[in-house]
Amino acid sequence: MVLGPDQDVAVAVVGTGARSVIAQHVSAVRQGARVVAAVDTDEAGRERARALFGQVPVHRDHRALLDAGGVHAAVVTTPDDTHADIAVDLLRGGVAVYLEKPLATRLEDADRVLQVAAETGTPLYVGHNFRHAGVVRAMKEVLDRGEIGEVKTIWVRHFVGNGGDYYFKDWHADRRRTGTLLLQKASHDIDVVHHLASSYTRRVVGMGDLMVYGDVQDRRSRAGETMPDWFSYDNWPPAAQTGLNPVVDVEDVSMMMMGLDNGVLASYQQCHFTPDYWRNYTVIGTEGRLENVGDTGGGVVKVWDRRREWSAAGDREYPVAGVTSGHEDADVLTMTEFLDHVVDGAPLTVSPVAARAAVAAGALAAASLRDGSRPLDVPPLDQHVLDHFARTSRPAPERTTR
Repeated sequence: MVLGPDQDVAVAVVGTGARSVIAQHVSAVRQGARVVAAVDTDEAGRERARALFGQVPVHRDHRALLDAGGVHAAVVTTPDDTHADIAVDLLRGGVAVYLEKPLATRLEDADRVLQVAAETGTPLYVGHNFRHAGVVRAMKEVLDRGEIGEVKTIWVRHFVGNGGDYYFKDWHADRRRTGTLLLQKASHDIDVVHHLASSYTRRVVGMGDLMVYGDVQDRRSRAGETMPDWFSYDNWPPAAQTGLNPVVDVEDVSMMMMGLDNGVLASYQQCHFTPDYWRNYTVIGTEGRLENVGDTGGGVVKVWDRRREWSAAGDREYPVAGVTSGHEDADVLTMTEFLDHVVDGAPLTVSPVAARAAVAAGALAAASLRDGSRPLDVPPLDQHVLDHFARTSRPAPERTTR
């Protein structure tokens, strides 16, 4: 479905929680595109929809939206465990889908969504917006210039200082809804590892535990609330948090090791009770290494490519562009790419196949850590699905070497 450059784009927002604000960029990034409807199963969510998007029709579920008709595309920002069923229904209904990451909480559901997208030809886009972040673009440029030679290993440390507020006071804390924070939270970074390495995970091992938040007994339901209602930097230290979700059974420390198809070895670690909030990448190649210090505007990507003792300065550094907090700049670029794809048929930087690869790595890492850290292999995706998305996605640039 390609609408053509002269046709207006009617967009619906499905799920009006905290992440739905990304749809406020719709009209700003594409002339003729506007939010014309919203969906939320909760009355408080329906009120939020009117506050965010004006006096548009607000439906109680996505099926009512489909019955009403009149929309070309939908931005789906519902809880993770609902992604697959909603996406399948919308795709079958001919509605192009922007699906907030992760694509699904289970690999079989991710594959189901991709199968339907391939069968129907309806555009599917998964919101891995971190690919568009300044820090990722800066690192990728260093690699594509060949400044550290051939990539051999990637290490990621994620200090999730806001983890208690972001992930342990609502449905995110319940593995029945989230599956694992190695997918919900780490899917950004797994995707970036694949992006920087130009390859996908083939084997994964996980390890983790619920070390702090499981002992916090102050729990309550937060029906009708969203994260901005309770977030505060004063919620510290972690063990003194209050008002956690009634069910808390996802790990607050977790890590995974990945073997990629091209032989690159990668690792990822996250902790949800650190005082600071940022992520650090180290990429080591045959002729040097890079590392970011800071992951938003004002940070830098440093490169070491001379043999030496310890040096904090490195040999070169490149500034990280963009906002100094959050990821609004990446959100703008992500929404632009989605609407350009729907209207013009522009190829995607973030293929749904890449989104499936992130689900596979994260979900299998959780299965591994909950089963004695047993190594698990990623099953292949059907060839006709790969072929379909190869036609709609931009191939990765060839990497040069010095």
